[in-house]
Amino acid sequence: MSAGTIHPTAIIEDGARIGAGTRVGPFCTVGADVEIGEGCELVGHVALAGHTSVGTGTRIFPFASIGHAPQDLRYRGEPTTLAIGERCIIREGVTVNPGTPNGTGATVVGNDCFLLAHSHVAHDCRVGNNVVLTNNVMLAGHCKVGDYAIIGGGAGIHQFVRIGPHAFVGGLSGVENDVIPYGMVLGNRAFLAGLNIVGLRRRGFTREQIHDLRRAYRLLFADEGTLAERVKDVAEEFTIHPIVDEILTFIRGGGDRSLCTPRESPGRP
Repeated sequence: MSAGTIHPTAIIEDGARIGAGTRVGPFCTVGADVEIGEGCELVGHVALAGHTSVGTGTRIFPFASIGHAPQDLRYRGEPTTLAIGERCIIREGVTVNPGTPNGTGATVVGNDCFLLAHSHVAHDCRVGNNVVLTNNVMLAGHCKVGDYAIIGGGAGIHQFVRIGPHAFVGGLSGVENDVIPYGMVLGNRAFLAGLNIVGLRRRGFTREQIHDLRRAYRLLFADEGTLAERVKDVAEEFTIHPIVDEILTFIRGGGDRSLCTPRESPGRP
């Protein structure tokens, strides 16, 4: 265990590794197989367990439960892992579980993520960088969330769902199908309501890029032809376009779930 500021009421098990400059507040517990990077802070009443690593500069607030056994009836104590990236903010009551042998064996949360109070990341999830999970978001097992995605408060994400980069999920949505990159979904059960235009503008996408995404969206979700035919048509029109190609690759990649699609004609994305 490296030098740091450890409150006398904290319980640090032998074998735990705590980076320089990390502060461990009152009544925290840190398990023997936990590794915490430099400059982190456990504010108080934080419980870290299992084969868990926490990246440099991450702050974890009271009553978060990080790395405890996954909520899977088949789990039998196997040494699966949880990795949390750098500079994350994990607020009160958040729960993040490690992987399972029936999945990838690992749960991963990227860098610069913001997990608001009482959000949950289940076993075998893969969460990208700069992701925001708002209060009470529920990620079921095996979900994949792309970079810069934002999931609104109280949303429930079905197991094995993929949420593409820069997507937006509205609050209280029930998402049982995949969400395309740059897409926006709403409702229970969630439907594709267009593109995340506000998010794209905030992140500096150009008007030309957004215009191209709008056109690609309308073609992909038009009434004519099959989805496979429309994907082919869009690929032929946007032969060299990394952003549109990201959507096409996501669709072609498939998954265990179907795609969220518009409830009616896509109209204006």
